[in-house]
Amino acid sequence: MVTHDDAAGVPSDSHVGAARHGDNHADLPDVVRIVRDLVRFDTTNYGGGNARGEGPAAAYIAEFLRSQGLEPVIVGPEATPDAPARPSVVARWPGQDSTLPPLVLHGHTDVVPADASDWSVDPFAGVIRDGCLWGRGSVDMKNMLGLILANVQHFTEQGRRPRRDVILAFFADEEAGGSAGAAWLVLQHPELFAEARVALSEVGGYTITVGGRRAYLLQTGEKGHTWLRLRARGTAGHASAVNNDNPVTAIARAVSAIGAIEWPIELTETTRALVEGIRDLAGLPASTPPEDMVAAAGFAKPFLSATLRNTTTPTVINAGYMQNVIPASAEALVDVRPLPGQEEPVLARVREAVGPDVAIEIIEQGIGYESPFDGDFVQAIQQSIAQHDPEAVVLPYLLNAGTDNVSLTRLGITGYGFVPTRVPDDFDFPGSYHAVDERIPLSALLFGEQVLGDLLERY
Repeated sequence: MVTHDDAAGVPSDSHVGAARHGDNHADLPDVVRIVRDLVRFDTTNYGGGNARGEGPAAAYIAEFLRSQGLEPVIVGPEATPDAPARPSVVARWPGQDSTLPPLVLHGHTDVVPADASDWSVDPFAGVIRDGCLWGRGSVDMKNMLGLILANVQHFTEQGRRPRRDVILAFFADEEAGGSAGAAWLVLQHPELFAEARVALSEVGGYTITVGGRRAYLLQTGEKGHTWLRLRARGTAGHASAVNNDNPVTAIARAVSAIGAIEWPIELTETTRALVEGIRDLAGLPASTPPEDMVAAAGFAKPFLSATLRNTTTPTVINAGYMQNVIPASAEALVDVRPLPGQEEPVLARVREAVGPDVAIEIIEQGIGYESPFDGDFVQAIQQSIAQHDPEAVVLPYLLNAGTDNVSLTRLGITGYGFVPTRVPDDFDFPGSYHAVDERIPLSALLFGEQVLGDLLERY
């Protein structure tokens, strides 16, 4: 589906995200107001094609861009009897020099589920409290969408333009792998990203404090991800009988074998540069083990530690339906996160651990990548940070999860993650991803808008 109109089935006034809450919050800075509007759209993605749908949020974004003189298209799979339409929005923002390769600036509109009973606020109300905007998506990643839209608005109002053309993309379905979002667009409409060489999105740009110095993490790569289904088959029967062909036992052995794999630390080009940068900031000796160096990164340690090695994690077991019946089959799901370039060796090790009696099916696979921590784009990021936070440094890091940049790499586009976000030293920003009471400081949104605007003029 490609259309210049609003998403199918979305009422023309659906863009007024705050209306149902009875306020217009006109006194807020534009970037805060926009992010709050976006948070108020419940775009929950439950996975497996089950989602609330991104339609109203996509319509809001498309209307906003049209109000700034751009010509967005709404693109995505049509609705079916079993699933809503999954619209993404793409627009080209003309720059000063159309001969330069365009930059892809993208984010996703869907969010992971939020159980309101666990939260201290309504996760979709866009509550502002204690200097923060609270709500699902405020960190992942409607904050970035707001930074983008606020810059489009302010550049237009001030008669400014980015240095080069910018392809703005607001993808659906990122939280479930992007098969109805970025991956779909790359396969069905690669022309929308023609001539682009670099893309910028999540997950990076937030601050950590090491040795008294503030550092911004620039995501220059991602681990791969492979989701596996293990299936054991056996002989069904009464549980009171002796049965040596029990699939529950077989799947339990397979899961235990995978859980027992101990992956060694292996530094990639990115993680080596990261630990060396942390070592220098913290004043640690060169002999310090990499895991101890990463520990100096504070709140970011859990994320960064996982990038030092491959991981293979069993997550789900499905077997049986009654306590006195041996089932005919049993299944398990396994989350595999290989370092870039190690997808096949890791799968081979898993197959070896599982053995020949349990079948392995690849449900979904994303190939990891590393982007260079140099060149004009990285230098522009460093210069923009230096302009707004002169004492800070920028460090590269490898993301332990995945983003829509993986899909864009199939078009030869080099991906980076950098949502400029300066937070207080005691604010656990990485711990806010997918968390209860997700929130972002208002000051971080204002800072991010300035840095992103600076970057768009530099690069």
